[in-house]
Amino acid sequence: MSQLELIKKLRAATGAGMMDVKKALEEADWDADKAIQILREKGAVKAAKKADREASEGIVTDYIHHNKRVGVLLELNCETDFVARTDDFQQLGKDIAMHIAMAAPKYVSVDEVPAEELEKEKEIYRQAALNEGKPENIAEKIAEGRIKKYLQEVVLLEQPFVKDDKITVAELIQQAIGKIGENIKVRRFCRFELGA
Repeated sequence: MSQLELIKKLRAATGAGMMDVKKALEEADWDADKAIQILREKGAVKAAKKADREASEGIVTDYIHHNKRVGVLLELNCETDFVARTDDFQQLGKDIAMHIAMAAPKYVSVDEVPAEELEKEKEIYRQAALNEGKPENIAEKIAEGRIKKYLQEVVLLEQPFVKDDKITVAELIQQAIGKIGENIKVRRFCRFELGA
């Protein structure tokens, strides 16, 4: 594959600009996997710089599963109305809404999980480890590990993205921030399931 073909392929895969892709490939000695990692890290840095900016514009989007038994309403915010109308931003909203329909998170972020719920779950995991004969200090570490796994199940931003389980929903949003150039936040969502 020529260098130009590799640049085109990575641009399509990451959504990064041509010069950013070229620089990342040069930095990675034309290793595509290393270049993608470099681009992701740079996207995360850009996202961190924009995280404090106000995101009060955006869209309310929906997703209805083909069987008509699951539906989602999602509010996704950005900084400007101009970005809210772009295809990239609208597609991000659709992708996140579809993810919510499939993965059924309960909360947007870890901050929303009630402390009592976390304590209750941790105690269940700790007690289960003790019942298996694990020492107290080991049971505590097992409980901590299982809490992280629990958060990946119930928190949207911690979940592996359904279309690409190598990244979390938070990383998907960071990539979009790097590409779009504005802060993006999931404000809230509501998931409906027939009979649930």
